[in-house]
Formats: sequence, structure tokens, C-alpha cells
Amino acid sequence: MMSRSGQSILHVIRTVALWLLAALLVTAGVSHLTWGRRGYRIVVPDWAPRVTGLDKDAIVVASGVAEIALGTALATLPKERERIGWAIATFFVAVFPGNVHQWRTGRSAPMLRTDRARLVRLFLQLPLVAWAIWSTRSRSAR
Repeated sequence: MMSRSGQSILHVIRTVALWLLAALLVTAGVSHLTWGRRGYRIVVPDWAPRVTGLDKDAIVVASGVAEIALGTALATLPKERERIGWAIATFFVAVFPGNVHQWRTGRSAPMLRTDRARLVRLFLQLPLVAWAIWSTRSRSAR
């Protein structure tokens, strides 16, 4: 059993992680709508427009809007954070095929201009999923 001070420290770490995740999502979403938009279109898998019925630009815009919405919801809806965390984790899983496509094709995107960076990005997906779930768990679930 963890001491009260240990629980307090863990609560602070979890809270900081939650706010960092919200900021990451909003920042990534804004980049999808602005300076990174063209670069992100390059890495959308060729099959994605056929599956979604959207062109590559619309997919980039939709993913950016989703990231902003998820990050904003995380910051503003405290009673729904656990559900939002699962939605974020699901989003991270949903975009993983695009990351694989980018790595396989060697296409550059903002901050992912080398094969090594693209490969490392693949291995970051699981920690992102875990981060979303861990930082948003309710006290009763712990």
C-alpha cells in the first residue's frame, strides 16, 4: 500500500501527464490544420481515401479537428476524462497504419524526415496509448 505522500506525488504526476497530453493533442491538431498540413497529406496511405471516402487533405483536416477536440475535451470535461482517455487511445491506434505507411514508404513529414525518426515514431505509439489510459484513469479504477 502506498503512503499518503506517495499517492499525492503520483496524483501530481498523473495530473501533469494529463495536461501535457491535452497540450500535445491540441498542438498536433493545430499543426494538421496549418503549417504541417501539406506534409501530413504526403503520409496518408493511398488506401485511406478509398476506405473513408475522403481525399487526403480532408483526412488530414479531420484528424487535426479530432486531435483538437480530444485535447480540448480532456482539458474541459473532468467528469468524462476516463472515457476521453479511451477515445484518445483508440485514436492513437486508428492512426497507426498511417505511421506504418510513412515508415514503409520513407516519406517525410514534419519532424519525421529520417528513416530512424520514422521507425522510432512507430515504437512511440504504444506508450502514447498507455499514456492516454494511465493519465485519465479515475480514482475508483485505481
